[in-house]
Amino acid sequence: MTEQPGHLAEEGTARCPHRDSHGPDAGDEIPETPRERVNRRWSEVLQETRVTQTGVQILFGFLLSVAFTPLFRGLGTVDRAIYVLTVVLGAAATGSLIAPVCIHRFLSGQRMKHEVVKAACRLMMCGMALLALTIGCTLLLILRSVVPGVLAEVLVGGVMLWFGLCWYVLPLRLRRRAARRSRPGDAQHP
Repeated sequence: MTEQPGHLAEEGTARCPHRDSHGPDAGDEIPETPRERVNRRWSEVLQETRVTQTGVQILFGFLLSVAFTPLFRGLGTVDRAIYVLTVVLGAAATGSLIAPVCIHRFLSGQRMKHEVVKAACRLMMCGMALLALTIGCTLLLILRSVVPGVLAEVLVGGVMLWFGLCWYVLPLRLRRRAARRSRPGDAQHP
């Protein structure tokens, strides 16, 4: 998204806790002004929002339709509770992932882009956690009717562990490694 008159503009930089331009190639980048940086970060947030919104909306639509299928009437109390929790988590994830667009609309022209980017980053992180929980509960609901015994819970636990590793542990590890590299006097590690 390009900056246009009347749209959000802000001096200063936005710091998104999960995003940083430090890394092995950071020295090769063209220096940015604070305004260019916050505009770039806003564009990145918009692109990330587009990707996650599509996924969560498809999943949420599927979840809403399940209640109207003949098999739903045969669900037991525990499975119905899992379904309700899953739908609520899906709705909350949808709200968090769409919120940056609403914030932008309300604050457009207020010269608050730094704050908007910061809030959008936090909402995206929250939305991703809620999306992971929604996917986990959806898997649990489906697998409880497909595989016997505790295997459903074990499989869902494995998938949630994988999400945790891919979505949180790996990025935090990479961020920590980049921070170590950017400190003067520290040795470069491959």
